[in-house]
Amino acid sequence: MNDLIAKRYVKALLDGRDVESATAICNDLKTISSAFSDEKFTSILASSEVKSGDKVNLVISFLENDNEEIKNLIKLLGSNKRLELIPDIVAELESKIAEMNNTYTGVVYTNKELASDYVSSIEKQFSKKFNVKLTLSQNVCDYDGIKVDIDSLGVEIAFSKERLKSQMIDHILKAV
Repeated sequence: MNDLIAKRYVKALLDGRDVESATAICNDLKTISSAFSDEKFTSILASSEVKSGDKVNLVISFLENDNEEIKNLIKLLGSNKRLELIPDIVAELESKIAEMNNTYTGVVYTNKELASDYVSSIEKQFSKKFNVKLTLSQNVCDYDGIKVDIDSLGVEIAFSKERLKSQMIDHILKAV
């Protein structure tokens, strides 16, 4: 639900903007969003004892620039009791800016570390296939195989040893 509300705010923020101004707004909001990782900050925002105006002033104090548009956005979020949406707004803004730049990020899941040239060759192949600029990071986990997930493009390609084994068994059983 929060992501749908955040999308509306982002749509209003980006209306008629170029990439540079959208990036500047995103960077300003990122500094505020980083404060949400602090437990004390989130408890202050969630507290019913702190006045709404004080919460808005606290959030505005994290701004490095004197950007009136961002101040107005924060005041609007504060008056609607939606200050906790700022991290969602930042995530959506980053996604929209990536679309504007035609750059995307993805993750390669494997159970052991891959060589950096192998990951870069995967990047090049997918960049060519989807005609985008792609950056892949590695996530070493317990996935038995390899999976490439580019969430912003809606692409997930996986090769699992377990799935291959089960398909081979099914094929052999059908042949018999």
